[in-house]
Amino acid sequence: MPVVNKESAARMNDGPLLFRYINDPEQYRITRYLQHGGYAGLRKALKEMTPAQVVEYVAQANLRGRGGAFFPTARKWGLMPPGVFPRYVVANADESEPGTCKDRQIMERDPHQLLEGLILSAYAVGAEQVYIYLRWEFELAAERLWGAIREAYDHGFLGQRILGSNFNCDMAVHRGAGAYICGEETALLDSLEGKRGQPRLRPPYFPAAKGYLSMPTALSNVETYCNVTHIVREGPQVFTQFGREKCPGTKLVCLSGHVRQPGVYELPLGVSLREILYEWGGGPLEGRQFKAVIPGGASMPILPPDKFDYPFDFEGMVEAGSMIGSAGVIVMDDSTCMVGAAMNLVRFFEHESCGKCTPCREGCPWLSQILRRIEHGQGRPKDIDLLLAICQQMDGKCFCLLGESALVPVRSAIQHWRHEFEQHVAEGRCPFGDGHTDPGTRGDTDEARVQRRVVARRGMGGGAVPGGGCRQPGAHRGGSAGQPERGTGAAFHAAACDRDADRAVARDGPLCRLGSWFSDAL
Repeated sequence: MPVVNKESAARMNDGPLLFRYINDPEQYRITRYLQHGGYAGLRKALKEMTPAQVVEYVAQANLRGRGGAFFPTARKWGLMPPGVFPRYVVANADESEPGTCKDRQIMERDPHQLLEGLILSAYAVGAEQVYIYLRWEFELAAERLWGAIREAYDHGFLGQRILGSNFNCDMAVHRGAGAYICGEETALLDSLEGKRGQPRLRPPYFPAAKGYLSMPTALSNVETYCNVTHIVREGPQVFTQFGREKCPGTKLVCLSGHVRQPGVYELPLGVSLREILYEWGGGPLEGRQFKAVIPGGASMPILPPDKFDYPFDFEGMVEAGSMIGSAGVIVMDDSTCMVGAAMNLVRFFEHESCGKCTPCREGCPWLSQILRRIEHGQGRPKDIDLLLAICQQMDGKCFCLLGESALVPVRSAIQHWRHEFEQHVAEGRCPFGDGHTDPGTRGDTDEARVQRRVVARRGMGGGAVPGGGCRQPGAHRGGSAGQPERGTGAAFHAAACDRDADRAVARDGPLCRLGSWFSDAL
């Protein structure tokens, strides 16, 4: 077992990098951003560094993409064919992975941090046009981003001959239509071009070589670009002081589900998953025990408690049998039915499938149908092996990773909790009661279930994360007069107020069957 990073998470209570000023209510304005050293990295790059030196800084920091794949950013830039112009920089701000809600907070609270990272990246790769592909539902983020872009133009950080240099850069926000598939980079580019969001066949459409308009395109996650800001401004050492050698830096962790303190935390890579759950999440709810954790969003394998001591970074989670993904840590306690959990996850992918390839278009509904049959007490003994056979037929045969993501929770749930599947079949019912399978609502349509939950939730008067009432995003937990408890200074509630929560339920109703906590992490 590798030794986790010695840097204690407790020392990062105020956020060392991305969340350093996240709780400042005026940080989204350029005046406050400049007071905190904003755009110093851009000034430094344009006046003292060549584009190659900026790339070298990012390479020395060993910055790896924060969107899920963890591909080295400088290496991705190096794949852009030399001498081919124009080039583009695109930020993937779709953030549609269930359980993930980190990029939204940056865009709403500290948008200039993202803008500076994007401008620096454009300078490094020789691009003059930047696009931020934003999920349609992020209304406040769109407002803040457009406001920040206007301020950047007014202060000379965007436009022609930036800061008196020969570098030109323009930026715009493109709002997608809220499709999960557009989180896949080639589908995102098709949507950005005004086409239907569907993945492209690769090769040759690797974005670095043939991306937007079939030209070289640097496409990364919002969190990745924000790290570029600090690496250039303060040097690679500000990044490499955290984490482990192969996976340095910090990570924004979205903690949701059955924990006492759900929220978004900036933590050093390499701390154990157990520390995240107990030191930062506050442990399980009263009278409960942890049963399962999805460490990286809905498309990652589910882990049982005996895997909690592995380091929370790319290598550590792979060794544990999962992946860090987007670091959307979804926690389930012993009240959760794992058959129901797998069913809800598959139903999400079934709903979001673009239908381009047969294995995904046909396989996701088939998995969903069988899981629903087992959960509703109508399962057959052969259904469990049939589920695994379908997963085998889909694995490696889908056009993109969406279809293969749908089979991940099914496989991992059967691997670690097969006895629950067998119990459902043997008893002809869900042993976890009507919290997961309500006999009186089995014939309801999805729309009826959604409407019933919206009405119930409005009556609750609070967010649906267990143990948490309704709090405005960014509100501290448990403190008085704005004083946070230990461990919450760099974090804020992942759930929004009633209005946003209702919208999440209405949009993704089929996911709200796990005690309704799942939708608050969207």
